[in-house]
Amino acid sequence: MKKRKPKNNRIELNNDGTLSIFTVGCGSAFAKTLSQNNVLLIKGNTHVLVDCGTKTPGILFHHAIPITDITNFIITHSHADHIGGLEEAMLMSRYVARKKPNIVITPEYQKLLWNQSLRGGCEQNERHDGTPLSFEDFWEPLRPAAVRGSSRITHEIQLGELNLKFFRTRHFPEQAQSWKDSAYSVGLVIDDRILYTGDTQYDPDLINSLHKQFSFEAIFHDVQFFNGGIHASLDEISNFSPEIKERMLLMHYGDAWQSYEQTAADRGFAGFATEHRYYDFP
Repeated sequence: MKKRKPKNNRIELNNDGTLSIFTVGCGSAFAKTLSQNNVLLIKGNTHVLVDCGTKTPGILFHHAIPITDITNFIITHSHADHIGGLEEAMLMSRYVARKKPNIVITPEYQKLLWNQSLRGGCEQNERHDGTPLSFEDFWEPLRPAAVRGSSRITHEIQLGELNLKFFRTRHFPEQAQSWKDSAYSVGLVIDDRILYTGDTQYDPDLINSLHKQFSFEAIFHDVQFFNGGIHASLDEISNFSPEIKERMLLMHYGDAWQSYEQTAADRGFAGFATEHRYYDFP
């Protein structure tokens, strides 16, 4: 793995075929000095934006990429730091760029995302064929296939040169005992090489079983600096084996993250992911 800055502060949406993860942000939902925890996956001529928080269109613009240049989206769950920029993406694509981006989404989550989050700001902008606008007026949905034999609901899609598997996680509500009684939230396995947990509570059975199956080169894992709530704490994930922790880059952290760098190093973690950087996996 190699970490590097974007050349001339510009994000490139294609490369020589290397698997690259650009950290659009690494901050928690309420961090004030950090960008929101969203990433851009790039491989060859394929790219996909994983989540689009309220700050994300501005961060991309700062790196010379208008939100309308993003062709493919995937959303892990419906909190504002992960979907707050979608309305801008939808309206700019429809009324400025005059095109529909792709979104990797199941029919079940599409209904939830539209009815509970996006419909109010987009449905009534115009009438299409005499009716209010629908999700499909803004997006080209790409349907992933269900993965048989998985211990939890998992879907898979081959998106150009990228293979993505996304699996249900236990994120919220806090009282949820497993992914089965949690609201919709997913993490990703990227090209069978990288684990990206998305937002999740501490779930050692999930991480251990996935690493046993795929032997990940790197694990981007959610972290917070206190116990309780709907995210995994630094104390909790410190219980992982040394083999897992040495691959684990911490993300979705609060503004005080630098105060915990030495603690994380002492506990055997690979460190904190740095926002606005490429992580390359040749």
